[in-house]
Amino acid sequence: MDQSTVVQTLAVSVLGIAVAAVARRRGWPTPLLLVLAGLVLSPIFPEYELDPDLVLLVFLPPLLYSAAVDSSYLRLKDFRRPIGLLSIGLVLFTTLVVGWITHLLLPELPSAAAFALGAIVAPPDAVAAVAVARRLGLPRKTVTILVGESLFNDATALTAYRVAVAAALGGGITWLEVTVDFARSAVGGVLMGLGLAWILARVLIRLRDPLIENTVMLLAPFAVYLAAESVHVSGVIVVVIVGLYIGHRLPRAGFGTRLLSEAVWRVLGFFLETIVFALIGLQFWPIMRGLEWADPWKLAGMALVVFAAVVVTRVVWLVPGIYLPRILSAKIRESEPHAPTWKQVAVVSWAGMRGVVSLAAAFAIPQTLRGRDLLLFLTFSVVIGTLLVQGLTFPALIRRLKVSNEREIYTDNLAEAAAQQAATSASLARLDELVGEGVDEVYREVVDQLRARAERRTLTAWERLGSGTGPQGEETPSTVYRRLRREMLVVEREVFVRLRDERRIDDEVLRRVLHEIDFEEAILERD
Repeated sequence: MDQSTVVQTLAVSVLGIAVAAVARRRGWPTPLLLVLAGLVLSPIFPEYELDPDLVLLVFLPPLLYSAAVDSSYLRLKDFRRPIGLLSIGLVLFTTLVVGWITHLLLPELPSAAAFALGAIVAPPDAVAAVAVARRLGLPRKTVTILVGESLFNDATALTAYRVAVAAALGGGITWLEVTVDFARSAVGGVLMGLGLAWILARVLIRLRDPLIENTVMLLAPFAVYLAAESVHVSGVIVVVIVGLYIGHRLPRAGFGTRLLSEAVWRVLGFFLETIVFALIGLQFWPIMRGLEWADPWKLAGMALVVFAAVVVTRVVWLVPGIYLPRILSAKIRESEPHAPTWKQVAVVSWAGMRGVVSLAAAFAIPQTLRGRDLLLFLTFSVVIGTLLVQGLTFPALIRRLKVSNEREIYTDNLAEAAAQQAATSASLARLDELVGEGVDEVYREVVDQLRARAERRTLTAWERLGSGTGPQGEETPSTVYRRLRREMLVVEREVFVRLRDERRIDDEVLRRVLHEIDFEEAILERD
């Protein structure tokens, strides 16, 4: 990387952060504003062409890992059928439909290249959709399905893309080889991900140093992704499996590890997403420069047809894909008693924004492939079209349909209050065990303070429901307080984790209460 590229990258980063800061202050959709800013600034950076290795090796692993750690393994497991329907079924269906339509539009283009375009534009990037969904309070099931789709669909799309490009370059690949390659990539990715996740978890347990643990976790997505790709299995799946495994076990780590991890990944995620969306808009000029020979009206027509195919294909697949299996299978109706409403299906159908992975795959097309410039343009058109058309109208759709998570919020608060009461009872019982019978007056005052502190947390949890029903070394009073309160917090944390594992509270509730407990433990550590 030469000095001018470094300067341009720094300039893009600074401008992207400035735009993101304005968007966050004004409450505007940050990803969309960054894309628009990139489009405006594209003539200023005419040579800034996206490096696919930068996206696939530097940006993609940490973004996937961060999203996986922040996801709920249990909820993803509950919704594995609709997530598989989207991340595998819809991706392959979109690849075939868009490839077929592109072949009809451009018969001179190799058919394998047309299907490569289908694979490139098949996987949605749910970053923008999930950001809007959470801000406007979509139901948790809808958000989980969108997150799960974005975690796993890249693996399906990139595998199909590699096969199509190899065929377009004259690789002579058979359907049997395609099936074997896909199975090896997916199954091998799952097995390797589980193995690496188990090893990483054992390493983190033995480190017992928040700074070192988070440094290891920061390097983990890059290491496991490269390890997976070196043995020709899906690096995307491996990173996601490792992230889900570590995220599920993170509540059992030390409070310092969690507090530092949350801060590190929030900053890193914000920084990478800012650059990624700015880079999307910046590709306008380099892509159009390669099509100076083409008829602009013909280009616009082809772009519109491919964009419409991508949008319509999602709806065509999703509606029968959700309801038909329920009609045909009593087992599905039994395991999923509550069918999605038409409003939820409409929201998921419109949340198909494409992102930087599609552009990176397009730029990775070999220069020798006939029609590369045209494929780049069509990919860019789909990415920009979905981000602007669907992205700008997505909030209005949610408000229009009046889809909300108000009932879930009440249920979460009720579950949190009940869990907090159980945790407080357990911690007070532990306090009684530690204190015993005969204590002096100073010791009793400390115990009373601890008891009041624990009971106050329970009252606060109940008050969220509007009920109005409503804390160690040398044995000085302050050290006694810290020692006993730490023991109480350990028991409270164990209760919350157990209730999560028993499915009595959700991961979001667990993260919320652990955040409060971690801060209290951090304060005790500093006192």
